[in-house]
Amino acid sequence: MTFPGSQALRVTVGDVTRELPTVRVGAVGRVPLVEFLGDSEFTNAAAEAMLPLIPPGTEMLLTVVTNALPLAHELSDRSGLPYVVARKKRRTYMQDPLIQDVPSLTLGVAETLWLDGPHAARLKGKRVTIVQDVVASGGTAQALARLVTRAGGTVAGYLAAFKQGDSALPLIYLQELPQTI
Repeated sequence: MTFPGSQALRVTVGDVTRELPTVRVGAVGRVPLVEFLGDSEFTNAAAEAMLPLIPPGTEMLLTVVTNALPLAHELSDRSGLPYVVARKKRRTYMQDPLIQDVPSLTLGVAETLWLDGPHAARLKGKRVTIVQDVVASGGTAQALARLVTRAGGTVAGYLAAFKQGDSALPLIYLQELPQTI
């Protein structure tokens, strides 16, 4: 599916091909929009391809809502590794959450990540791999890494379906997307 007036970028993961619409993002220009939500076929293909890329010794996966969540779930299902999710809003049921600001985001929106206290406790003493859909600047991944460290865990690695841009993180990814189109 493409949006009116947009260009599309074709990507193939495994035997699944998608036309990614491009969307205008502030001063950055047009960027490809990766959507795992609602696309089980694409999500499953990415998870299957990412499975062998999970860093050795990983004991737990950590992701952030929203788009990366189905990807982390499928990776967890296939690998048998449990996962924890940081949220972008505080929920009333959260107990002693860890709160972490995301310093800068490619999309130009400041965010705060919230990790419920009981979920943070699950990271203590664990080697944690951070799972994302797309890593551009790495700001969100770095904020997730700070949550892991604050919870008493160790970052085992950074894993993403797509890399877009020049992140200095030691990122393992399936494909690189253009920074702008």
